[in-house]
Amino acid sequence: MTKKLNFIDLFAGAGGLSEGFIRAGFEPIAHVEMDKAACYTLKTRAAYHYLKSIGKYETYKDYLKNKITRAELYKEIPDDILNSVINLPIGGENNPKIHKAIEVQLGNRKVDLIIGGPPCQAYSLVGRARKEDSMKGDPRNYLYVQYAKYLEKYAPKMFVFENVLGLKSAGKGVYLQNMQKLFDKKGYNMKLFTVEANNFGVLQNRKRVIIVGWKKELNKQMPDLEAIRSNDKHTVKELFNDLPVLQAGEGVDKYISYTKPSTDYLNNSGIRNGIDILTQHVARPHTEQDKEIYRIAVSMMKDKKRLNYNELPDKLKTHKNRASFFDRFKVVKADAEYSHTVVAHIAKDGHYYIHPDIKQNRSISVREAARLQSFPDDFYFEGVKENTNRTAAFKQIGNAVPPLMGKKIAYSIRKILNGN
Repeated sequence: MTKKLNFIDLFAGAGGLSEGFIRAGFEPIAHVEMDKAACYTLKTRAAYHYLKSIGKYETYKDYLKNKITRAELYKEIPDDILNSVINLPIGGENNPKIHKAIEVQLGNRKVDLIIGGPPCQAYSLVGRARKEDSMKGDPRNYLYVQYAKYLEKYAPKMFVFENVLGLKSAGKGVYLQNMQKLFDKKGYNMKLFTVEANNFGVLQNRKRVIIVGWKKELNKQMPDLEAIRSNDKHTVKELFNDLPVLQAGEGVDKYISYTKPSTDYLNNSGIRNGIDILTQHVARPHTEQDKEIYRIAVSMMKDKKRLNYNELPDKLKTHKNRASFFDRFKVVKADAEYSHTVVAHIAKDGHYYIHPDIKQNRSISVREAARLQSFPDDFYFEGVKENTNRTAAFKQIGNAVPPLMGKKIAYSIRKILNGN
């Protein structure tokens, strides 16, 4: 019987990459994350996996149906599972505490894999576009050094490091060169892949860098992640079609029902996985001015045109900066094979993610954003306080690795580590 492979997730966020690896048969040892709301999300997802494994899935359903509180849900979960989520920033003074917590979870096992990617703002092309030197001196530029320290301590056979495309050009390539030298010093070869989420079956245009590292003595052929292709053709409309109609400011955080049967894509991707429970289909409120702009933007889509902010009536143009970000209002195109990229800015406003149905006249809901990222519908995004989590959920979703992409990467890694 093949041994179940394990992993540590650093800079775990809401656990999108981790979810993919779990679905591919890996076992998490620990998740390390500094954001408190994301840690609650990780704990709730750990509760889901535990309860499902022991045949008590109904308890998790009761939580989604708002029959029990988060505290009551957590009482059903062993402390060691909840404690595997470590809410600390990775770095000098915290590392000993994190190591101690990991070692409690690890016992006498060895680590097979480390996954995760440091916060990407420091390498962001968008941030650098606003001001060329805006990220210079940002300590997040050097979090890969901390990542390397964890490689040195736990000596996994392999690692998977995810980040934005800007990593390749940040500091004119110096960061990436230094990263490769450091990983080499710690005993690892590495290979960089530029991947697109839509090639992994995610209905979203999301380009990312994936670095696969392996111990030098591991004499294996590495997978070509850039060669992965999903042959199925679907449209974004399939992601939204079974969800209840909402107006701006409407929706229920916990438990409402679907309005239409599932589709092949929703079933095969695992987004709808057999339960008739829908949560977090909540739309943010909008001003009358924004809703008027949304109507114009959606109407233009009928002629396959995108709204240019500068072409709006003067009464609707309130932003002083009209030279850049003139596409600040953008519709999620329903008949396309994939949407534009979901980013963390969605937590601030929904102007870049307008729902394609003019009758609903709003930006997309939390659940719709999660579906664009391929999160299953039973994946619940927490806030620091229970049921006050729309903004926190949007932020976690925008920063996440799509689980469907993570799953296919995980299968490639699993073949190497299992020797087949």
